[in-house]
Amino acid sequence: MSNISVIIPTWNRIKILENAIRSALKQTLPPIEVLICDDGSTDNSREIVKSINDSRVRWIEGKHSGNPAIPRNRGIKESQGEWVAFLDSDDEWLPEKLEKQIVHANKMGYDAVCSDAIRYVLSQNYSGTVLENFKLGESISFFELLKINYIICSSVLIKKNIVNKCKGFSEWENLIGMEDYSLWLRAATFTNFAYINEPLLIYRDDPKFSIRGSISSSFHEQKINVLKSLIFWMYETNYNKSNKIYLDLTKRMFWYMKKEKLKMRIKQILSKI
Repeated sequence: MSNISVIIPTWNRIKILENAIRSALKQTLPPIEVLICDDGSTDNSREIVKSINDSRVRWIEGKHSGNPAIPRNRGIKESQGEWVAFLDSDDEWLPEKLEKQIVHANKMGYDAVCSDAIRYVLSQNYSGTVLENFKLGESISFFELLKINYIICSSVLIKKNIVNKCKGFSEWENLIGMEDYSLWLRAATFTNFAYINEPLLIYRDDPKFSIRGSISSSFHEQKINVLKSLIFWMYETNYNKSNKIYLDLTKRMFWYMKKEKLKMRIKQILSKI
């Protein structure tokens, strides 16, 4: 058995939650625990979880917040593993996901690892294709992440001490939907993410609510909020001055995105004239 805690945030996902849990329990490298972190579900999710006959499964109660960062942070606090792996309740892992990730992380000497995924688009009748062809190497650096979020939350396996250094997921309401990206950027100032260019999970997605790859004023606004949050975190934690390059690059990207947002707004106004 590994020293991995699995954290699954959920809210009223009774129809598919069990599939996510089973995919974690059936790993070839078994986790020490699977924490189901509820966000105030009003369906019978709790009963479904309690019916799973496995001592590793724990139900973590919580009030409804509508913010995925809150149940995830609750799970991080309760977790006992050296590593934590995040799994959204509508996604599923392939059986060798954790085993392949631990091997690759150890090979690369990094404290975080992620992978590609099989993407199921809800509006396309669950037709699965590989999510992206990013043509990345064996790792993802802070500088690459600053340009675009290559990382799927349900693919991440990361050491808990790194997450704690980052103060977990930001619970700032303006980051809902991007709270994971904010955490990966913080983490990448401590360690690169080892990357496996192979789909190790099933990722269910709806483009209507996806930020990945979209070009809109909303995208620019949310990217600006991510960068703003990162800059505040660096100042609040008395960020190591020897790594000042991360802060400088973040500031440059922040002002670049502000300019791009303004250009987008001007273009929208002119199109209505």
